[in-house]
Amino acid sequence: MTKDDRKVALVTGGSGGIGRVVSLRLAKDGFSVVLHYAGNAEKAEQVANEIKAADGQTVVIQADVSNETDVERMFKQIIDTFGRIDVVVHTAGIMPVMTIAETDLTVFDRIISTNLRGTLIVFKHAAKNVAEGGRIMAFSSSVIAKSFPTYGPYIASKAGVEGLVHVLTNELRGRNITVNAVAPGPIPTELFLKGKSEARIDEFKEMSPLERLGQPEDIAGVVSFLAGPDGGWVNGQVVRVNGGFA
Repeated sequence: MTKDDRKVALVTGGSGGIGRVVSLRLAKDGFSVVLHYAGNAEKAEQVANEIKAADGQTVVIQADVSNETDVERMFKQIIDTFGRIDVVVHTAGIMPVMTIAETDLTVFDRIISTNLRGTLIVFKHAAKNVAEGGRIMAFSSSVIAKSFPTYGPYIASKAGVEGLVHVLTNELRGRNITVNAVAPGPIPTELFLKGKSEARIDEFKEMSPLERLGQPEDIAGVVSFLAGPDGGWVNGQVVRVNGGFA
C-alpha cells in the first residue's frame, strides 16, 4: 500500500496496553489508524507520535464507547477524514473484580455499560459504516472458560460480547465482512496486573503449558492476521489466544 491508498482501521482503546501494540502493528501493516481513547489524551498522543515516527498515518479521537452520541460522532469523523472504514478493532474495556455475593451494583452497571453496551454501540455503527470486504473484531477473554472467583461481572459482560459477535456475523451476510472475537489469555498489562501479587501472577504463568504470560505482541499478531488478506475465511469465531491457558 502507498500512503494514498491505505485502508483505515479504528482501534478503540488504542492507547491501552494491548490496544497500543495493536495500533502500532496495524500501522506497520499499512493501515491508517484511528486511535480512540476514553480519557487519557496524553497516552493517546504518545502512541500517535510513535506511529508517525515510523512514517505511519493516524488521527486521535476521544469518545465514551457507552455513549451512542460519542460513537456516532467518532464514526462520522472517520468517514469525513478518510472517506472509508475498513477495519474496526474494539479493544476498549474495564475489568473490576468482585465476588457475586459482594457485588457493588454501581460498579457492575459500569462494567456492563462499558464492555457490553459499548460493544453493541460500536458494532451498530461499524455495521453501518464498514466497507464491503472489511473486518470487525471485538475483544472477549479466555477467563470465560475458567470461571474464576471474583470475575463474575466481567465474565458476564464478555459472554455477552461473544453472543453479539455470532449474531452480527449472520446479520452482515452478503457484504463480505467478517466478524470475530479475540479472547486473550493473561497479558501483563496494567488492566491485568492491577491488584495482583507476584505469587498470584506466577500462578497464572503456570496455568499455561507454555509456562509464561502472553505479550501484547502475541495478540497484535492475531489481529493483524484477521485484518489482513489471509484472515478472510475466518468468520464468526472466538479466537482464544492464550498459550493453552484454557
